[in-house]
Amino acid sequence: QTFAQAAAGSSETAPTSAYSSPARSLGDTGITPLSPSHIVNDADPNVSEQQTFLVVVAIDFGTTSSGYAYSFTKEPECIHVMRRWEGGDPGVSNQKTPTTILLTPERKFHSFGYAARDFYHDLDPNEAKQWLYLEKFKMKLHTTGDLTMDTDLTAANGKKVKALEIFAYALQYFKEQALKELSDQAGSEFENSDVRWVITVPAIWKQPAKQFMRQAAYQAGLASPENSEQLIIALEPEAASIYCRKLRLHQMTELSSKAAVNGYSSSDTVGAGFAQAKEHIRRNRQSRTFLVENVIGEIWSELEEGDKYVVVDSGGGTVDLTVHQIRLPEGHLKELYKATGGPYGSLGVDYEFEKLLCKIFGEDFIEQFKIKRPAAWVDLMIAFESRKRAAAPDRTNPLNITLPFSFIDYYKKFRGHSVEHALRKSNVDFVKWSSQGMLRMSPDAMNALFKPTIDSIIEHLRDLFQKPEVSTVKFLFLVGGFAEAPLLQQAVQAAFGDKCRIIIPQDVGLTILKGAVLFGLDPAVIKVRRSPLTYGVGVLNRYVEGKHPPEKLLVKDGTRWCTDVFDKFISADQSVALGELVKRSYTPAKPSQLVIVINIYSSEHDDVSFITDLGVKKCGTLRLDLTGTSGTAVPARREIQTLMQFGDTEIKATAVDIATSKSVKVGIDFLNY
Repeated sequence: QTFAQAAAGSSETAPTSAYSSPARSLGDTGITPLSPSHIVNDADPNVSEQQTFLVVVAIDFGTTSSGYAYSFTKEPECIHVMRRWEGGDPGVSNQKTPTTILLTPERKFHSFGYAARDFYHDLDPNEAKQWLYLEKFKMKLHTTGDLTMDTDLTAANGKKVKALEIFAYALQYFKEQALKELSDQAGSEFENSDVRWVITVPAIWKQPAKQFMRQAAYQAGLASPENSEQLIIALEPEAASIYCRKLRLHQMTELSSKAAVNGYSSSDTVGAGFAQAKEHIRRNRQSRTFLVENVIGEIWSELEEGDKYVVVDSGGGTVDLTVHQIRLPEGHLKELYKATGGPYGSLGVDYEFEKLLCKIFGEDFIEQFKIKRPAAWVDLMIAFESRKRAAAPDRTNPLNITLPFSFIDYYKKFRGHSVEHALRKSNVDFVKWSSQGMLRMSPDAMNALFKPTIDSIIEHLRDLFQKPEVSTVKFLFLVGGFAEAPLLQQAVQAAFGDKCRIIIPQDVGLTILKGAVLFGLDPAVIKVRRSPLTYGVGVLNRYVEGKHPPEKLLVKDGTRWCTDVFDKFISADQSVALGELVKRSYTPAKPSQLVIVINIYSSEHDDVSFITDLGVKKCGTLRLDLTGTSGTAVPARREIQTLMQFGDTEIKATAVDIATSKSVKVGIDFLNY
């Protein structure tokens, strides 16, 4: 543990000579904060001279499906969604492509999306075992507590690959597709340097996952550490929120208290209005360019200064909840409560289906089948996906899911009796066998698969609505791919329809993508965020009898120090404005010292006194590199001033050597510490 000493927190400040002595005599690379400091808000004049980009391209790298959209900085009101891709599924029309990737047996990139899926599917089963097929791999970044550059993913055939490599391949693929489309459109080669990239991540992701995404993007050549501002990491629900602000009412479906079927109310009074809306959607589907009207839409004319709304972003892997408040006149947004949520995406429904299959056919068989016939398993899940989209609260007729031939065949070999027999004896009464070789699920059976996931989402929203900051919410926007599910719409409406107005943008799956483009055009639109955790470093303070616990006492050269004191940078759920900086000064313990490494600690609680307190984790390092900053004469006492910025989507740091006013190389690392 690096000892840092601080003269803060006690009324007597130490004489200068005592500054370096305790830390140096500890034989540790000690650092001494010179001054307790507070948040400063100097607008940095150098920041504004950024390079200009011709186009902003946003990549929505989703758990189940992905896509990109772009806008030329000259005409920011036009957002273009990527061109349609080859392949596509019956019953699933969207402009995104499945997040699936295929590597050759030699582990080289082969294909992505529908192309990867179809190629893999057409391989001979014995050959398919050699190829590496990955899907829904983004969840790994959320579920891995100790994410590093070396974290592995498991392909369908059970082989392991480096996660970083897969993410880099996928991003590189999007980069090439987007540059190709832009070049075709412009009639001349588009260079990567013309593009500002935006990648979206869930707001509930921790810092390491965001940094991991950035590393993968550097590896894919979207940007580089030297040119880091070419890439912005955007938070998914924030992007959705930015887009929702721009909508006019005719681009939304409001869930009224009347039963709405697929968002269209059955009563005739609104029939005419909906017919127009339907026509509007139909026309919009043909076009890939969306005009974002610059007027603040009608819905916002009802929003007054200070109004609050919740954005519920429900995707394939996670559900993210954010609470924003509108700040007029520019309509800037302020985050009112830290982002919450969890792994309650539509994947939960697939998982329940898998559990159901295990119940009917036996877990041992399903595990074997996935390994021995990976392509057929993928097929079965695709068949399930399209039926999953047909589930609705008022459906009465059963849903049929085709079982691949190799499933039926392999089951007979494995068990010695037929699939039909298994269904008869499994006493799962709402799933039957139909003579055409299909699983027949009653609507209730399908709804039961949705229940655990939807219950978790509602539960989470209930908790959120209990919070005082959220009590007077006016609107709830339901966005993300899973928001298309009528069962989820109905559950949200039933639970919260009396508390606020529930609104679903029509092209709900593309909301985040378009919002991310808008965010790339104007990253300053969100002015205030909430820090999800308390961050700080460990320091030494002068020991005060009666205030500090005796076991923390350390006596060095006759001076009494208290160790392990948590020097807080920022508290959990504290509001942080964009561009707000936390300033700290450190001095090297030995004048000759060239590298200072400071450990950063985090906690979910805000009342932290010591780094040894329960729930405090080491989460990263701050590394100051002093090589090349000192001239010939090293001043007797150097002061390195460090500025950390917490108000952005990522935590950033800069440092300056006060004596020479040269900037010091500084790295803040949440992945390799």
